[in-house]
Amino acid sequence: VCQGSGAEDDGTSHWSSSSKLTRSPVKISRKPRNMQVKVTLLDGCDYTCVVEKRDKGQVLFDKVCEHLNLLEKDYFGITFRDVENQKNWLDPAKDMKKQIRGVAWNFSFNVKFYPPEPALLSEDITRYYLCLQLRDDIISGRLPCSFATHTVLGSYTVQSELGDYDPDEYGSDYISEFRFAPHQTKEMEEKIMDLHKNYKGMTPAEAEMHFLENVKKLSMYGVDLHHAKDSEGVEIMLGVCSSGLLIYRDRLRINRFAWPKVLKISYKRNNFYIKIRPGEFEQFESTIGFKLPNHRAAKRLWKVCVEHHTFFRLVLPETPPKKFLTLGSKFRYSGRTQAQTRRASSQIVRPAPYFERSTSKRYTMSRSLDGGFYLSIYLSIYLYIYLSIYLSIYLSIYLSIYLSIYLSIYVISIIPSFLRRIKGENVFVRHSELMLEEMEQTPDELLKHQTNISELKRTFLEGGPDRTALTEWEKRLSSSPVRSLRLDEAPMIEPLEPDEVKQLNWMVKGGISETRIEKRIVISGDADIDHDEALAQAIKEAKEQHPDMSVTKVVVHKETEITPEE
Repeated sequence: VCQGSGAEDDGTSHWSSSSKLTRSPVKISRKPRNMQVKVTLLDGCDYTCVVEKRDKGQVLFDKVCEHLNLLEKDYFGITFRDVENQKNWLDPAKDMKKQIRGVAWNFSFNVKFYPPEPALLSEDITRYYLCLQLRDDIISGRLPCSFATHTVLGSYTVQSELGDYDPDEYGSDYISEFRFAPHQTKEMEEKIMDLHKNYKGMTPAEAEMHFLENVKKLSMYGVDLHHAKDSEGVEIMLGVCSSGLLIYRDRLRINRFAWPKVLKISYKRNNFYIKIRPGEFEQFESTIGFKLPNHRAAKRLWKVCVEHHTFFRLVLPETPPKKFLTLGSKFRYSGRTQAQTRRASSQIVRPAPYFERSTSKRYTMSRSLDGGFYLSIYLSIYLYIYLSIYLSIYLSIYLSIYLSIYLSIYVISIIPSFLRRIKGENVFVRHSELMLEEMEQTPDELLKHQTNISELKRTFLEGGPDRTALTEWEKRLSSSPVRSLRLDEAPMIEPLEPDEVKQLNWMVKGGISETRIEKRIVISGDADIDHDEALAQAIKEAKEQHPDMSVTKVVVHKETEITPEE
């Protein structure tokens, strides 16, 4: 019985082992379908996810865009390095396992199509990632800039990441950790700090918009460069951008082929060809050839040209050929064009997404595992103090503006506005004082200002009804050379009566109150008089008496003959 059971057991064990043997080779030979991939984002962070090898490139691209909360994603793409360390764009319509061969599954998220008008982008988060890409282009030298451009773009970068300049918080070298250029100097950093101090109140989104508006004007903005040789074997660079194909030699552009002039682009082996539309005075088409390092480089350049031409020039992408037997490559751009992307962006109805500008973390307070509670208390107190100061300043500003406007309107309304005509050559000596209405001005200061105006007016009313004594104006003008020539005659410069002095107040732009006091004097005489010299002496004396005032002459161009009867 024991043997039978053993035989039975042996039979059972035999069948089980045989079944295991039949299934085990399948399990051993089966390769894992899932792959863990790493994508380096534009802010330097790494995003890790799991995809299947058979997945299309679109699957990984959608995962990254969902992680970044990015809707305007058609301007971006995913790149990888091949065995020759050359950058390639991941084809969203092709299996990833057919594209990644012999290298690690490491990718990068980059801008693929640089928009010619960044202001037409709908969301700030899209412009933020575009700025990150452009900063990397500038630092790496792919986007060359002048010294002045580096300083302007660097100042907007600092404003976007740090906010307003605060002398209590930042030292003299608070931007030393930033990188703005391939060859950064101390002089550049000082100029950037000087510009940054002028951007008070500018939000990060506004700073990024200014950054893009300046960087889009650069000649190498959005140009994808490829090494090549011309027909004579000279080293050149072929650039692909939104407007067409560019030819560079020694970093200087020597030719440009706009997309409307290009009839056909093709490649054969390691040669790349461009068929150009005939010009106005030409009858035949012309074909220009270039030689690239190898066949893969020629095909890579051809695919980049096809994608840029379709995205920027066409309304709808071309459908790939479906025939089984076709000549040439089946590759076509499968994404949305710029026209479709702008149409879709205009229909975005979600509120502006919240995102954190990662580079700002370096200046925030470090948080320990048990310090979250104290950090929240600190932030609450800081917010309360900030709001209190902001409200007090806000109220004081509006109160001072209201008082200044009210007083100016009142003074103007009670003073009559008229001018009396005087025969002879009339000269106005106008004393104007521009008083800046500071935001912190109080009513007491306004009252003091009105008192100063009254005292100023009295200084001009020095002449009285009694004309026997010399007035202050006559004493000052007694030393004039013209006066010394005619001591026996009546004074040449006669002050007017008190009612000929006018005081005018009004408001001008920029919160400036102008107070003007006008006094007329008459220069007259029986013989020829040097009016210019006498007037210059009068103005000089007026300036010495009131050094804090602005003395201006206004000449009424009207001359009348002075008869002997007068």
